[in-house]
Amino acid sequence: MSELVSTRIRNTAGKLGLPHLAEALTQYAQRADEAKMGYLDFIDLVLSEELAVRDDRRFRQGLRLSRLPHHKTLDDYDFSFQPELDPRKVKDLATLSFVEAKANAALLGPPGVGKTHIAVALAVAACRAGYSIYFTSLDDMVRKLTAAEAAGRLTSKLGSYLRPAVLVLDEVGYQPLARAEANLVFQVISKRYEKDSIILTSNKTFSKAHMFRRTCARRRRNFTGSAWRATSGRTTR
Repeated sequence: MSELVSTRIRNTAGKLGLPHLAEALTQYAQRADEAKMGYLDFIDLVLSEELAVRDDRRFRQGLRLSRLPHHKTLDDYDFSFQPELDPRKVKDLATLSFVEAKANAALLGPPGVGKTHIAVALAVAACRAGYSIYFTSLDDMVRKLTAAEAAGRLTSKLGSYLRPAVLVLDEVGYQPLARAEANLVFQVISKRYEKDSIILTSNKTFSKAHMFRRTCARRRRNFTGSAWRATSGRTTR
């Protein structure tokens, strides 16, 4: 490949928003030459590599904007730490079928059993699959919505919790809610109804969290007997 052609391809790739192609052109050409690739095989190689780079860039950007406390995956979760927890049920959630169905998932159990870790891992998997994600504790969301309402910016702030395909709502039920605060939370829950998914964690049972019992009321799954319970399903009214 002549230097003139190489330069022209790099310039064109830059204008098309394909910076990786511009950087890796020589490497691509060498691989094609060594494998004696045909024209279509070479084009397939370049497009596949560019798509992988773009997906990885989108994934990293999604994680950066998600406000996740960490980026741990299910591979980092020690299932032996919770021997009563059936890994198959967690991995079933990791297929993201509930996200595709615009349903919700609830991880219930006492403090210290890894609910947040699993919720974050599910969110990371969703981000990898191309879904937008956002993480917040219930207390932090209520505090920000209350401040926004006082400043006349409630509609704008609600968008932060309505836009993502997957909203992780952590530590539900740790602090009691005043009536006005509960109304703000209900606005988020109701506006996301059958439009997008919520993953929530709580140390409360559904009988003690009435609002959230109605958001995750279908297909209950016992994770570890009385210690853990998870549900996934459509919101019901």
